[in-house]
Amino acid sequence: MIDLTVDKPRCNCGVFGFYGGKDAAITTYYGLLALQHRGQEAAGIVTLSKSEFGKPIFNIHKSLGLISEIFNDEKIFDNHLSGFAAIGHNRYSTTGASDSSKNIQPFTVNYRLGNLAIAHNGNLTNAKSLREELVNDGAIFQTTSDTEVILHLIARSKLENQIDQIKEALQKVKGAYSIVILTNDKLIGARDPNGFRPLSIGKLNGSFIITSETCALDINSATLIRDVEPGELIIIDQASHKAGEYNSQYIFDDCVQPKHCIFEYIYFSRPDSRVFGSNVDKMRRKLGKVLAQKHPVTDKDGDKIIVISVPDSSNTAAIGFQTQLAKQGINSRLEIGLIRSHYIGRTFILPGQKAREIGVKIKFNTVKGVLENKTVVLIDDSIVRGTTSKQLVKLLREAKPKEIHLRISSPPIISPCYYGMDFPSKQELIANKFKSNIEEIRKYLEVDSLEYLTIDELLEAMIDHSPDDFCTACFSGKYPIEVDMGITKEIYED
Repeated sequence: MIDLTVDKPRCNCGVFGFYGGKDAAITTYYGLLALQHRGQEAAGIVTLSKSEFGKPIFNIHKSLGLISEIFNDEKIFDNHLSGFAAIGHNRYSTTGASDSSKNIQPFTVNYRLGNLAIAHNGNLTNAKSLREELVNDGAIFQTTSDTEVILHLIARSKLENQIDQIKEALQKVKGAYSIVILTNDKLIGARDPNGFRPLSIGKLNGSFIITSETCALDINSATLIRDVEPGELIIIDQASHKAGEYNSQYIFDDCVQPKHCIFEYIYFSRPDSRVFGSNVDKMRRKLGKVLAQKHPVTDKDGDKIIVISVPDSSNTAAIGFQTQLAKQGINSRLEIGLIRSHYIGRTFILPGQKAREIGVKIKFNTVKGVLENKTVVLIDDSIVRGTTSKQLVKLLREAKPKEIHLRISSPPIISPCYYGMDFPSKQELIANKFKSNIEEIRKYLEVDSLEYLTIDELLEAMIDHSPDDFCTACFSGKYPIEVDMGITKEIYED
């Protein structure tokens, strides 16, 4: 089986929560559709309704597949997902077996204070040690996901107030989490003190929404209120909803330096979203501009440079790159040189040699008239293994360009992520294979020149932010939060 997304960092997950309206499930469904890019393996929705006797009821529908595949029948919403509040989750597994239906979120539990459902985006870096403690204390786990640790910590708390239980549980976990929790009477959103992953709160006709990205607000014509702050709990119940308000608490008394995942701006988030307080499109254009300032390309014969992107994640950076080249007086034009097919599905099967021969042609095709006899600058957001990049260059060579120059709007990836992204092992990363020798990577990819942004140049592009606000561990190997030795030894041995 060939997976054409294998040479990109995998998106983590998307979460969505809604409180205060009869269309809770439908609104959540559309929100998850907008967040589909954050996870394509599985999805689920849990709604809160009342029985004829006023008893709270959780209604659940989840399965493997895309949102459109799982929720493909109106009867699902009419018969199974009624309610005035809901949470939903798109899954891409960074921990836990990807093919297990047991690991599909939201997870639900019924404990002494009632029903509880949770959906989580991120990775807990001390999940292994916490899980071992819980198991030794008699806990029985149903999944292999780190998210279930949070449920057990809440359920085993001796405190009597449910919000206090949740705060106590979150004070024990470390790492990255943007979560939504549904109880018998509340919708709760929470974000880790470092704010690794985005989380926003919005409003729709008096109802409240908590979601990973603002594109999920836009699809529902909801209004953004603000980001959930790092370390903040947002609580919405019947009383606050009636007053048109939400409650806010903080998990810790002390403030922590934010460490936003910089890859949200480089690749993960949709360009039409606003995360970490800035528009993603604006940040990607700036990445492209800095890339052109620091690593421009000129044609040796003085002919026009053709700038193209690897669609779709690099489109915006390519616009910024070409705009800056023009400002610098370099004769250039932005063109569509690669056409991407959106109809091949996520994975597919091809036998043996044919699979190796056809490579990226299934997903991309060239516009030969644009590329022939031209000096081409190919803009991409990142290189992971390098396999797809090599195939793309080979494909472009078939269009007979004069030269191919590759420009990457991020630094070389040298380390895995433990906060909610999925990279391959260090040994598989092309930058490690060639010991970060850019010239050797260039030769392997068979391009005329190759340049990446440096870490300093990347941080320079993060306008409206302090350089200290970001986690760059995948580029530097410097991890802001300690990771369980049981998860990995390599970061301590290097």
